[in-house]
Amino acid sequence: MSRTSEFRNVTVLVGFLLAATPMSPQMTKPTPFTAPLKCPGGDCGLLHGSPQTAGMRSGFVRLKPGDTVGWHTTGQNEEELVILHGEGAALIEGQASRPFTSPAIAYIPPATRHNVQNTGK
Repeated sequence: MSRTSEFRNVTVLVGFLLAATPMSPQMTKPTPFTAPLKCPGGDCGLLHGSPQTAGMRSGFVRLKPGDTVGWHTTGQNEEELVILHGEGAALIEGQASRPFTSPAIAYIPPATRHNVQNTGK
């Protein structure tokens, strides 16, 4: 694969955080968001210190232009997307599209139907 086409792909590191305790009715419901990552010197430090969870899983997804991961939910688990290369959108059912350009993160709350799309050319 050429260097040019490699960067047209959206590369996403996916982390699923297993809910350690159920949300109480008094807690504010988490909302989805996307945010750019600040990477001085080219390195993006995402985790610092000891892990804060014992139930995290991860995966790696590469999407071609126009492709999506497909609509899904992670049940009672949160999802954190770390966008390494490219541009795309987090699609949350019933909400406006949330565009992102790498490097970035996208947070998906538990029990939220969503999709991720590569919007690059």
